[in-house]
Amino acid sequence: MPVIDVTKSLADRTLTMTARFDAPVERVWRIYADPRQLEKVWGPPTYPATFVRHELRPGGQMHYYMTSPEGQRFAGYWNVTAVDEPHAFEFDDGFALNTDDFTADPDLPTSANTYRFVADGDGTRAEYTSVYATEEALSKVLEMGVVDGATGAINQIDELLNNN
Repeated sequence: MPVIDVTKSLADRTLTMTARFDAPVERVWRIYADPRQLEKVWGPPTYPATFVRHELRPGGQMHYYMTSPEGQRFAGYWNVTAVDEPHAFEFDDGFALNTDDFTADPDLPTSANTYRFVADGDGTRAEYTSVYATEEALSKVLEMGVVDGATGAINQIDELLNNN
């Protein structure tokens, strides 16, 4: 399994997940740069994602929804703040009210994220860091199952790398 470490710090309002992939940094980067590849690994395995907007550039936006096994859609967005291709990108991540205009849901937490990819021998070490505004916001997403969901999503990357 790619996820090798999960660190939660309520005091720092931070969740960091570390993974290792048997692929070069540039190949891992392409997953995030290509919306069709990203759809295969964003979200838990039983909640496939659909990206309807994908702009991986500073100032860009990403709009997506995940579809439950029952057909219910859960919308989200990224506001991309920085890109250092192929090594890292930063974005604000939040839940959206709907898939019509992807308006932020004011009742759910947002996070500032940094995804970093570093060469590690013959593979890539990926570090996914999310920082929340408050301890309560981090606690809420932990209660919502973010660790299990993100672990399931990240662990799908190996299959995509092996099949493409």
